[in-house]
Amino acid sequence: MPPKQKDAIVVKDVGIKFAINRRRRLGVKNLLIEGRTATTGVGEYWPFRHVSFRVKKGESVGIVGRNGCGKSTLLRLVAGVMLPDEGTIRVNGGVGAMIELSAGFVGDLSARENVYLISSLHGFTREQTDARFDEIMQWAGVERFVDTPVMHFSSGMRARLAFSIVTRMEEPILLVDEVLAVGDKAFRRKCGDVIDGMLGDGRTMLLVSHNESDLRRWCQRGIYLRREQEPMEGPIEDILEMYLSDVDQS
Repeated sequence: MPPKQKDAIVVKDVGIKFAINRRRRLGVKNLLIEGRTATTGVGEYWPFRHVSFRVKKGESVGIVGRNGCGKSTLLRLVAGVMLPDEGTIRVNGGVGAMIELSAGFVGDLSARENVYLISSLHGFTREQTDARFDEIMQWAGVERFVDTPVMHFSSGMRARLAFSIVTRMEEPILLVDEVLAVGDKAFRRKCGDVIDGMLGDGRTMLLVSHNESDLRRWCQRGIYLRREQEPMEGPIEDILEMYLSDVDQS
């Protein structure tokens, strides 16, 4: 009998609330990068509650749902950059988070300095980053601008650099939020090839996307987040069918 797959991610009865003038509890990574806490806007609501699921090591799972249902928020909770108001999340292994590519950059710092900062947050030593540095810059195509503050980069340059950094951190768990929705066709193709290779190496992925072909390409299983309802879980084709049916009926 083959050995039972271990869980990479365990989400149990998780919910999060946004409220008037309440300071949002952020994880250590956000505090280090942003240097501040965050407050919410007007109103009080739960994007989701009672969300539970498991992702096995080596499995790729897609998350679908309407805008505002909390898909990106759920990825931030798994990444540890936000904390839930209820429930627990257990992640067994390092996480490479491709969420809002380039959002974690410090604008006043150069590309070089940002590479070393983000690498250090992933636990890499300077020597380990040195060994990857040239490859990171070459893949991103920004070698000429290595000592330029990233505030002067175009959005495409920032996205390429962020993707190149995270994918070379060799973390076993990938959290991907609409990465292929940014950049031109060539960039999306390059990103897709990299993700293919990482999944081929046995990485685990949690993918948020509205792109049906990407979900079918990479995911075996899906989770359908629905506002004020229990999430649905099953084979990706079944989940897409339910989601698209609901969209067509609205």
